[in-house]
Amino acid sequence: MQIQIRHDHNVQGDKHGWISATVEGVLERYGEQITTVEVHLADEDGPKNSAGAIRCSLEVRPAGFKPIAATAHGDDVGMAVEAALAKVERILESQLGRVRDVHANPL
Repeated sequence: MQIQIRHDHNVQGDKHGWISATVEGVLERYGEQITTVEVHLADEDGPKNSAGAIRCSLEVRPAGFKPIAATAHGDDVGMAVEAALAKVERILESQLGRVRDVHANPL
């Protein structure tokens, strides 16, 4: 799984290692099914400090499926990344879980 992390100039880039490890940890159960994950971080308020200002947009590309995208906001990078990953994980389980069910129980 290839992980690409991008952020605007208002978001500090010192958490790349943590973000990569967190994404891999959450999505490791899908193994080879996921080819690429793109993480986009932005501070929507710029230099101001307000609640929920950090936006994390994730795009996950499972092999053989259309890309899955989710966006979440948080007070800091960690909260935003974890919230977006939770959304992506629910979508993946729904889509890939259906495929597993069909193959396990053919009609």
